[in-house]
Amino acid sequence: MGREYEVIDDHWRGWIARQPLFFVASAPLDAGGHVNVSPKGPGGSLRVIDDRTVAYLDVVGSGAETIAHLRENGRIVVMFCAFDGPPKILRLHGRGEVVTPGDPRFGELLEQFGFDELGPPEARRAVIVVHVHRISDSCGYGVPLLSYEGERPHHDAWAQKKLRTRGPDALLDYQQEKNSYSLDGLPAVELERS
Repeated sequence: MGREYEVIDDHWRGWIARQPLFFVASAPLDAGGHVNVSPKGPGGSLRVIDDRTVAYLDVVGSGAETIAHLRENGRIVVMFCAFDGPPKILRLHGRGEVVTPGDPRFGELLEQFGFDELGPPEARRAVIVVHVHRISDSCGYGVPLLSYEGERPHHDAWAQKKLRTRGPDALLDYQQEKNSYSLDGLPAVELERS
């Protein structure tokens, strides 16, 4: 049976740190809008900041649904599942905050928490800070046992090739084209070009 917890204690901190993957879910306020679930990783791209706050490094990708939803309403849930060892699922419900590279806190968060990265520094889109208001677990009996083989090199290779073939602003240009709005037309990534 699932339980709720007051804080992300040392047990959960250690367990979270061992998970190679996590999922993020968000939704717009419009009932007809698209609900979004995104796999995120590596596991080290998320850090527990304190007993009710986590943050993860968000990188350039094909969409920006989470950012758009957070800007509109702040609702987010982060979910971890054990793919090895005892079955377990942990959900962190909270309010998310988008910290962009133009925000002074961005560099401070990067320096203080040393997030694992998937690509070059130019691929850093934001740090998502989640202020957790509900911490709960469940059995995880339906989660299959899987073997972790390592991280995929594709995102780094994709980002490096864009920069190499299209110049230093290639990832900014890509975000302008692909990440400015959500599927439902909500504002998402707001670029800060120098």
